[in-house]
Amino acid sequence: MDWLSYITQINWLAVLLAFIASMAIGFVWYLPAVLGNRWMAAIGKTEEDLKNTGGGAGIWMPMMVAAALTAVLLAVLIGTLGLDNAVAGGWFALVLAVVFRAGGHVIHNGFAGRPVAATLIDSGHDVAAMTAAGVIIGAMS
Repeated sequence: MDWLSYITQINWLAVLLAFIASMAIGFVWYLPAVLGNRWMAAIGKTEEDLKNTGGGAGIWMPMMVAAALTAVLLAVLIGTLGLDNAVAGGWFALVLAVVFRAGGHVIHNGFAGRPVAATLIDSGHDVAAMTAAGVIIGAMS
């Protein structure tokens, strides 16, 4: 597991900024005026439905942990591969996002019978957020 040794060389400021960027992109992406209303319509929910899910920490904490772990793993992989600029980091993250994140949405949403619009909105968010994280981490490598 030689790649794991790169965890000691992580630029934690880059990881933090990548995490913040990911959260900011998600916040804007799912605003009702941006794609939030279309997303809610696609999943058959209203704003009131989502407010009444009893969310809070039970929804936000796992999502934030996943976003943080994504930034850490991107930093490890970008460091392991020696990608030391914004373009290289961004392209690498873009490819990972399209293959693994968007691909996962396509597979799971397809079998669940979810609307294509929900898959596209969620996949687009993941691709944008991971690419931005890769740009930041690559630029700060």
